[in-house]
Amino acid sequence: MKKMILSIAILLMVAGCVRVPQGVEPVTGFEVERYLGDWYEIARLDHSFERGLHEVSAAYTLMDDGGIKVVNRGYNPEKDEWKEATGKAYFVGDPGTGRLKVSFWGPFYGAYNIIALDKADYSHAMVCGPTRSYLWILARNPDMPEALKNELVKKAENLGFKTGELIFVTHTLTTSRFK
Repeated sequence: MKKMILSIAILLMVAGCVRVPQGVEPVTGFEVERYLGDWYEIARLDHSFERGLHEVSAAYTLMDDGGIKVVNRGYNPEKDEWKEATGKAYFVGDPGTGRLKVSFWGPFYGAYNIIALDKADYSHAMVCGPTRSYLWILARNPDMPEALKNELVKKAENLGFKTGELIFVTHTLTTSRFK
């Protein structure tokens, strides 16, 4: 009985990791082919798996099984080394909705909810996790116009994210470009 209760608790916990925060909606009319490619992290809320990293970028490519290969890369100036993590992402429900689950370790998935997107050019996006503790602002270029950055930060603030805690990522190394 204890094993069954533990199994159910773990299942519920894992299922909760791919949810959308209450009051936040993923974008609709999403086209995965246009989202593929290289993205630069402009800002993020702090979390342990990217703590201290600069020059953070992500590359998305389509896999044979319809999933998306995710390669995140960042530079740790204290250790003078690059850190890279490779994972996989799959749609949660309708592929026309920007709601995916992503895993960098085994069968454990976390939420990847695209909550803002430049649908004309796919030049910038805002992504959150299962709670308001996870937020990223991404762009196709390492620099984002200040007015656009402020607009996205304001949108995130209106959605209840702690934007005063955002880390704005630096992109100054020529080696930070995708390899």
